[in-house]
Amino acid sequence: MTKDKKGGKRLTKKQLAEQLTSFFQSQPNETYSFKEIFRALKLKTHPAKMLAIDVMEEMAWDDFLAKVGDSAYTLNTKGQVQEGTFIRKANGKNTFQPDDGGTPVFVSERNSMAALNGDHVKVQYMARRQNHIKEAMVIEILQRKKDTFVGKLRVEKDIAFLVTQENLFIHDILIPKKKLRGGTTGDRALVKITQWPDANHKNLMGEVVDVLGAAGDNDVEMNTILAQYGLPYKYPKRVEDAAEKISAEITEQDFKEREDFRDVWTCTIDPKDAKDFDDALSIRRLEKEGLWEVGVHIADVSHYVKEGDIIDREAQQRATSVYLVDRTIPMLPERLCNFICSLRPNEEKLAFSCIFNLDDDANVKAYRIVHTVIKSNRRYAYEEAQQLLEDNGVVDGTGEPAPKPGKDGYKGEYAEEIITLDRLAKLLRARRFKGGSVKFDSEELHFDVDNTGKPLRCYFKRSKDANKLIEEFMLLANKTVAESIGKTIKGKKAKTLPYRVHDNPDPQKFENLREFSAKFGYKLKSSSTKGATARALNKLMDEVQGTREEKVIQTIALRSMMKAKYTTHNIGHFGLAFDYYTHFTSPIRRYPDTMVHRLITRYQNGGRSANKDHYEELCEHCSDMELVAQNAERDSIKYKMVEFMGEHIGECYDAHISGIQSFGIYVEIDENHCEGMIPMRDLDDDYYDFDEKNYCLVGRRRHHVYQLGDPIRIKVAKANLERKQLDFTLDDGRPVKAPQQPVKEQPKDKKKKERRRRK
Repeated sequence: MTKDKKGGKRLTKKQLAEQLTSFFQSQPNETYSFKEIFRALKLKTHPAKMLAIDVMEEMAWDDFLAKVGDSAYTLNTKGQVQEGTFIRKANGKNTFQPDDGGTPVFVSERNSMAALNGDHVKVQYMARRQNHIKEAMVIEILQRKKDTFVGKLRVEKDIAFLVTQENLFIHDILIPKKKLRGGTTGDRALVKITQWPDANHKNLMGEVVDVLGAAGDNDVEMNTILAQYGLPYKYPKRVEDAAEKISAEITEQDFKEREDFRDVWTCTIDPKDAKDFDDALSIRRLEKEGLWEVGVHIADVSHYVKEGDIIDREAQQRATSVYLVDRTIPMLPERLCNFICSLRPNEEKLAFSCIFNLDDDANVKAYRIVHTVIKSNRRYAYEEAQQLLEDNGVVDGTGEPAPKPGKDGYKGEYAEEIITLDRLAKLLRARRFKGGSVKFDSEELHFDVDNTGKPLRCYFKRSKDANKLIEEFMLLANKTVAESIGKTIKGKKAKTLPYRVHDNPDPQKFENLREFSAKFGYKLKSSSTKGATARALNKLMDEVQGTREEKVIQTIALRSMMKAKYTTHNIGHFGLAFDYYTHFTSPIRRYPDTMVHRLITRYQNGGRSANKDHYEELCEHCSDMELVAQNAERDSIKYKMVEFMGEHIGECYDAHISGIQSFGIYVEIDENHCEGMIPMRDLDDDYYDFDEKNYCLVGRRRHHVYQLGDPIRIKVAKANLERKQLDFTLDDGRPVKAPQQPVKEQPKDKKKKERRRRK
């Protein structure tokens, strides 16, 4: 046995494995970094440390240890049988995601037991083969995620089939002809599974629940998208009937219990096609105090919808309104959302309001959260309010308020009120960004459609000053309501409230952003504090504005952000830089806002803290439904995008690369923002390697580079409505050749070069 440089006996691989085994078994629930392991085992030399790392890698391969991050290990205390979620992939590379959030494990098709995407399953880990990845086998399907599916019917002589759009099944769903409900070939249909595959039957059997209609019809296709995500496309008649029985009358008792704001100037500012006005603003000068009183008035849905009633149960299940390209699927029945609750002009309405006393610098001197009666004087579309601001000298995007009026005052009806609200909102906004709020300007893709739903034009809508005016006061109200409950004196526990939280950026993704932006010469400082991190992000966004790399760096920055969600466990909101934040301002279209209204009312009346577990369950449901609704909305946009571009096959456009994958390039057209893909098979001039870290494809021979954000010229090749997929090809030109990297000279090369120079 040899000795190391420090005189001690060098451990053999077997001895080191025994020491590591004993060390981890003595601390089964702890995670140790390399440094901690080296210190505990007194490994001081580099060879000993390297040998230990090799041994731990082998132990992790054999599932004795579990790797945590890149440089830490813990004892694998999990059994060979685990429960989790099955994730089905169209390419057959299915995976199992353990319930504890561990690393996904590969499940081959033959070992899947015909599990479907999202099913909760029990798996058994298979014996690891040499030089093969870890595999699992589904041994039981604990719970099906869903049992109804949407697809296109194919009716033959003796049997019918449902062909699903998601390619979820190995086989199509068989439907007995007597269970077709009149459906014919080519119809979209909703089918319920009546028999799952088992040891005796490999086929799926089903029955038609609803025939949606002929494929290609606009209403049918939009309803198909909703049905695919399990979202309702019809409003239950019994719920609508219950809404019809609700009285819209405001009683004398209502007036006694509420503050009367009917004589205070009030307006709503919403999209031009909106019908559900759930927020209004009022403003008046408090001459004695020298302050502005600004009221944020929110439709009092909870006055009409009582907890647990038939309307409430339906709203709770839906959790949110869904906004497809050409329609809204409301959370509440139409009578409530568009009439009784909607804060329509010149009508007396019940509201739940945040009333702020603001000085001329928009500092909140006092506030109160009260039930009110209001009467809106004017309904503005965003475009109307924006035009009024611009007519009085406001330049959109500068952040500057309107100049002082001339001798004739401001132009337009109620101009002074709108301009004052705009000035105060801009002061609030500037203070929010100074406090660390992240500066991402939102853009939304919109379509102009005709009365049949056919898209005539598509374009991005950017937030202008009128939009930001409303946004700022809604943020102030949401923050204030959250603070009124969550912010307590030391030693006192806060009462239960659903919060809207947003965690810090993903550390690894943020580091990738830092490294990537550094290649363009930008310095992004990472920091342990939320405010400093947000300010560093804002500084980067300001620096890249107007540059060629703006789109790529913005895209990567957005990807580093975590997803906001609802929870009763407050961790603050990173994006807004608020320690307390909730949703209070949109109860017509979001169920969490209704929950918050009820709890605030309960606590104002002296009620005890609500059951936290119950509200946490509701928060999780609302977060889940928000994602489902977003996916449906995204699918409707994709469908209209493909439908719109189907009229432009063979035409060429300037575009930029919006995504890079190993199977191709996502490209967004500059003119209309439609996105499609250039498949890898069409990049036939070279063999391309996918550089995931640098978001690019690099040609091996000719060194062509396709980089995220690069400009590119494309031709529209295919528009597949069935798959909601656009295919592009390159029109002309190739990407810029990658610059040759200087080869770093080795010491020996330098010596040779020096000898040649001397000769």
